Amino acid sequence: MSRADQSHRRRKNPLAAVFRAVGIILLIVIIAICVPLIVPKTMGYQLYTVVSGSMEPAVPTGSLVYIKYVEPGDIETGDIIAFYYNNKVLIKRVIGLPGEWVNIDGSGNVYINGELLDEPYITDRALGDCSITLPYQVPDGRYFVLGDHRSTSRDSRSTLVGPVSEEQIMGRVTLRIWPLNRIGFLQ
Repeated sequence: MSRADQSHRRRKNPLAAVFRAVGIILLIVIIAICVPLIVPKTMGYQLYTVVSGSMEPAVPTGSLVYIKYVEPGDIETGDIIAFYYNNKVLIKRVIGLPGEWVNIDGSGNVYINGELLDEPYITDRALGDCSITLPYQVPDGRYFVLGDHRSTSRDSRSTLVGPVSEEQIMGRVTLRIWPLNRIGFLQ
């Protein structure tokens, strides 16, 4: 093979790499869409399209996410969970575990058992729609959840939603598969 042919081949490789990457992304999307249709929900996975902006920027409106069933005892502070509320599915972040004390000051800083919670995932701190009495102790078998977009989220700060019971929880939101430029695991 001549040097000209080798040089020509090298120039095609970047384009081939782009096609391979696009092909892999399309394969992931197809699998992500087809697996929930094939695998029954009892196997522990469900696909859901987010219809609210209360978890922005981590999970924007229109995101397609995987919900994986987890035992309530496996839920930890910081997990993003999906749960049933008033015949709807809500997605929020777990802030307080059963038995913990939650307090939120006027600036929106959250304290768990008296210690400031590190929340690098939020962009706006706000007390928001808070109709509960603070500090608040999370009852046994329940979880205190907040949306990341605190000024607009309806969550455990409201007596309408309150703390989420174990029976309401669908599972942990583990993977964002749409939009493609934001594909990745959620923490």
